Amino acid sequence: MARRLFPRAWINKSLYFQARISFVRVKYLFLTWLTVFVGGWVIYVQYSNYTELCRGHECKNAICDKYRRGIIDGSACSSLCDKDTLYLGRCLSTSPNHQVYTGGWGDVDGVIRCRVGEVLHYELGEEPEPRREAAVFDKPTRGTSVKKFREMVFNHFKSKLGEQANLASLVTKILTVADGNKDGHVSLPEARSAWALLQLDEVLLGLLLQDRGHTPRLLGFCGDLYVTERVPYGPLYGLSLPWSLETWVPSEARRGMDQWFTPSWPRKAKISMGLLELVEDIFHGNYGSFLMCDLSADHFGYTDRHDLRLTDPRAIVSEDTFRRTMRALHCEKDDDCVLGPDCRTSCDMAQRRCREEVTQPNLAKACRVLRDYLLRGAPSELREGLERQLYACMALRGSAGQMDMEHSLILNNLKALLWRQISHTKDS
Repeated sequence: MARRLFPRAWINKSLYFQARISFVRVKYLFLTWLTVFVGGWVIYVQYSNYTELCRGHECKNAICDKYRRGIIDGSACSSLCDKDTLYLGRCLSTSPNHQVYTGGWGDVDGVIRCRVGEVLHYELGEEPEPRREAAVFDKPTRGTSVKKFREMVFNHFKSKLGEQANLASLVTKILTVADGNKDGHVSLPEARSAWALLQLDEVLLGLLLQDRGHTPRLLGFCGDLYVTERVPYGPLYGLSLPWSLETWVPSEARRGMDQWFTPSWPRKAKISMGLLELVEDIFHGNYGSFLMCDLSADHFGYTDRHDLRLTDPRAIVSEDTFRRTMRALHCEKDDDCVLGPDCRTSCDMAQRRCREEVTQPNLAKACRVLRDYLLRGAPSELREGLERQLYACMALRGSAGQMDMEHSLILNNLKALLWRQISHTKDS
């Protein structure tokens, strides 16, 4: 009897193990399939995003086609289209219509920016509309004299910057830049390229600020494609997380993480000096006053010598432009009177119009950015005084023009405090 039961028990156990093994195989087969499916989906999404965002070849083809037809010209056209010594590298674009690439131009590392036609979406089954071109390059027209072109540029600056005493000298500077081949005169194709560039606010503001070293130098252009020097370190602070992780990190934890990836404190102090000097230079500068409407860390970087650079001048608008924008806005509450993340006014409830005066000056906004950046790792003997100065700075209200004395006092105190700490170091 025992002998008959033993084979049956052995067979049952064998069948159990076989079933168990089959279950494990099915389980791992399912997990493998799921991994392949999810991985394929992620690759597809990333590839779709890349092809949507990164359209540098379209930009180059459109620009070079117009260059070869004699419509546009500029200092970078021959290198881009004939010699292939200016090439597009890694895609940095965050918008399909605003292409940004790293690039090389001979031995110089640069950043190439270009506008391409608007991407138009359409419903399934409908005929797609033709792509709209970003720039037509139809101005100035044939027969326009240099004097007339100078007048066009002057009036354009006046509409952007308001009445300023130095506009004539700025026009002369732009005409010098427009002479791409440096032959002493501006040809019609060069003038068309220069005019297209001046329609881009970031180019105009970059040119205004580059003489003081606040923005990367303009190296060359072709149509509305332009090349600036590359800023080796950016953003100002923080860590770029994958999109899948970004939403899961609490804001307070993210603030702490951002400050882990920063230079040593003396170097942070020098970079901060650069931001304070930028605030100083755009307050009643040579071409009027400007407002910093987006102080995100992504818009700033720094060089090997820890000199601050504003890498995206679109973060800044002229005070004249801001006032015109606010005048045109209807409002029901203060939150309706906003331009960018950091420029706001109050709502006049009686008139249902936004007031023109900004509620917080540039310096207060800059100090808010510098608070965590500078206080983390600050020398113990300096920390209390630095914290007091930063909080006094953040408490500033109203436009800088309404509080010239207090604004200048706090700015000078902060710069003096930082300079005493770094003046004896090699980073100074």
